[in-house]
Amino acid sequence: MMFRNFMETAKPYIAMISLQFGYAGMNVLTKVSLNTGMSHYVLVVYRHAFATAVIAPFALVLERKVRPKMTFSIFMQIFVLGLLGPVIDQNFYYAGLKFTSPTFSCAMSNMLPAMTFVMAVLCRMEILDMKTVRCQAKVVGTVVTVAGAMLMTLYKGKVVEMIWSSHIHPIKSSAPSTPVDADKDWIKGSILLIIATFAWASFFILQNVTMRRYTAPLSLTSLVCFMGTLQSIAVTFAMEHKPGAWRIGFDMNLLAAAYAGIVSSGIAYYVQGLVMEKRGPVFVTAFSPLMMIIVAIMGSFILAEKIFLGGVLGAVLIVMGLYAVLWGKYKEYTENTTRKSAKDITHLTAVGDATDVKKVFNIVKFLTDVKTISSIGL
Repeated sequence: MMFRNFMETAKPYIAMISLQFGYAGMNVLTKVSLNTGMSHYVLVVYRHAFATAVIAPFALVLERKVRPKMTFSIFMQIFVLGLLGPVIDQNFYYAGLKFTSPTFSCAMSNMLPAMTFVMAVLCRMEILDMKTVRCQAKVVGTVVTVAGAMLMTLYKGKVVEMIWSSHIHPIKSSAPSTPVDADKDWIKGSILLIIATFAWASFFILQNVTMRRYTAPLSLTSLVCFMGTLQSIAVTFAMEHKPGAWRIGFDMNLLAAAYAGIVSSGIAYYVQGLVMEKRGPVFVTAFSPLMMIIVAIMGSFILAEKIFLGGVLGAVLIVMGLYAVLWGKYKEYTENTTRKSAKDITHLTAVGDATDVKKVFNIVKFLTDVKTISSIGL
């Protein structure tokens, strides 16, 4: 019984930690694919085409009896979800990734919980009571997270040498090189990543709202991926004019598109939606620091990435801030659970008292009827 209760409590944590490993793999594979010259606009199209093709059959079969009726309001929400996630977030994220590195991109994405928290408060999904320690932890954690992200953006410092870095040969880019200022590209990449993170936070908030009305998570995931595919095709036709950019073979580009589509879009949207129903959008986004740590290790091994002192210091601040937020969310969840249990017990007690009174009333009524009958008989 105790083990089952523990697993029930641990499920959201296990699910979100597993997703961070999936996102980390996507970041490294995508960086390798972009280095070989693949257009990020085309990558987004193929990514969501793969996601739709994999998730849609499961949605058609498993949710055919529980799928809600499609209304214009729900359709518009799905349309905006496709625009926020697949189109705006991922195109800007891939563009920022191209100008920076997987580790830096993940670190900037760690602003996601802070942005989501602020937006959730504005949308009244989160209650902000500064008299409680848990709310203070969430607010302080949010400020520390933003400070860490700004430190990583504005300060590099010395290169932190890893033991294995000298033995790793990075994968060279086959894309045409242009003589541009590296620092200027780094700032440009940072701005693109901030815009992408804001769109991603908005996606989580709207997904939480949509799932309350469209209670078929697999179908919702399929529709968002399909809508994102159509919108991404339109954007790609407008931005990418070379027909050869659409060419893809059995290579790293195909692997990156398939992996990102199946794991980071299809499975991720579905799992995040399920966890969000129970714990809310702030909880779901609070695990992103793990992706940064995983990507830093993988990027250092595979791409021989340089890790700067500013990145290390900023990462420490980000992790501290985000887990302060996570601690506050955990305390809030346990308090809400305890309050709900106490309310249920009070309700059951009240129902029990009412039942007992009714039983006594019936007994008294029965004895009165028996006495009346006896009097008539006598």
